[in-house]
Amino acid sequence: MLSAKKFIPSLFTILNAFCGFLSIIESSNSNFNSASLFIIYASIFDMLDGIVARILKTSSDFGVELDSLSDSISFGAAPSFLLYSIYFNELNSLGLFLASLTMIFAVIRLARFNVELVGYEKDKFYGLPTPVAAITICTYIILYHNKLFDIRTSGIIITIISVILPLLMVSKLQYPVLPKLSVQSLKKNKIVFSIIVIFIIISVLTNGYAVFPICVFYILSGIFFDLYRIVFKPRKPIHKRVSQRNP
Repeated sequence: MLSAKKFIPSLFTILNAFCGFLSIIESSNSNFNSASLFIIYASIFDMLDGIVARILKTSSDFGVELDSLSDSISFGAAPSFLLYSIYFNELNSLGLFLASLTMIFAVIRLARFNVELVGYEKDKFYGLPTPVAAITICTYIILYHNKLFDIRTSGIIITIISVILPLLMVSKLQYPVLPKLSVQSLKKNKIVFSIIVIFIIISVLTNGYAVFPICVFYILSGIFFDLYRIVFKPRKPIHKRVSQRNP
């Protein structure tokens, strides 16, 4: 049985899964903006459960498993069904396959994360986090799909997103983890928190239109940093073997 203290973070995790369920219902009713918003709400609850667990010091294996199961609904099944409902249902079997990629690769990434998790804190992610991929899809649909671009261009873009994001989720690219909310962390990560505050202000001032470009910036950061590490990684010196001859 879970104690009341341990149940509080799990409550946020359950709300995360519930928002994913509501998103699927909204997608089935062709309310695509509402479906996208419920996925974004799910990401907020996903963030809060981790914060609350750290504050209450109640991180556990149960919480990790419940979080992954909820994420598979909200950031796997829900965005896949949203993509299928808004566009890919017109492409028959090909559309079904393309729409399913987000769900399939999200659950693979979540399973890999659980296997690789040592302790309950991580300073970096391997592969694009599933909430970021889902938010990228949702903000594109809310703000740009069939709005800023014509129908044909929108279809091309949503197809590219639906293929690239799942591949990035299971890649070995390193993505930074947001620092913990604490006074000590604030002093240690002043630049990171300053950037986060700037992004929040820009998002508010642009009525949310900046969220999609910010997601794209984060996605590209993992690619650029990995290329930087490959190019500028110090090479190990090659030790030449010196043959010894007997006198």
